[in-house]
Amino acid sequence: MTTLLERINQDLTQAMRAREALRLDVLRMAKTAITNREIEKHAALDESEVVRVLQGLVKQREDAIVLYAKGGRPELAAKEQAEIGVLRGYLPQDASEEEITAAVAQALTETGATSIKDMGKVVKAAQAVLKAGGKPADGKRVSEAVRARLAG
Repeated sequence: MTTLLERINQDLTQAMRAREALRLDVLRMAKTAITNREIEKHAALDESEVVRVLQGLVKQREDAIVLYAKGGRPELAAKEQAEIGVLRGYLPQDASEEEITAAVAQALTETGATSIKDMGKVVKAAQAVLKAGGKPADGKRVSEAVRARLAG
C-alpha cells in the first residue's frame, strides 16, 4: 500500500502530464508544506503527521474563504473552495455527527464529567475515541458537541 506522500507525488506527476492547473498547484503547495514540516522536524513525517499538515492547509483555506466572502471577492472564495476539494481527496473521511455524539457519550462515561469545567478532559477523551476508530473530527465540532451535552 502506498503512503499518502507517495500518492501525492504520483498524482502530482499525473496532474503535470494532464495539465490540470488547479490540481497541480494544490499538490505542489501540499508537497511544499509537508517538506517544510519535515525540515522543521529534522525527520520524515509519519502518515498521521502528513494528515495533520493537510488538515492545516484545509483550515487555512476555510479561513480564507470567510475573509474573501467578507471582502466581496467571491471568485477567490470559489478558488479556495476548489482547493479544499482537492485536499479533502487525500484526507480520511471525517466523523459524522452521530459518530461524534457517540464518542462524546463514551468520553463522558469514561471521565465521569458532569459540568462545563470538565470540558477539556471530555474533548480530549472524545478525540481519542474518534482517532482510535480511524475517524478524525475537527476539534471545533467535538467541542460544540461536548458543550451542548454538558450544558444541556
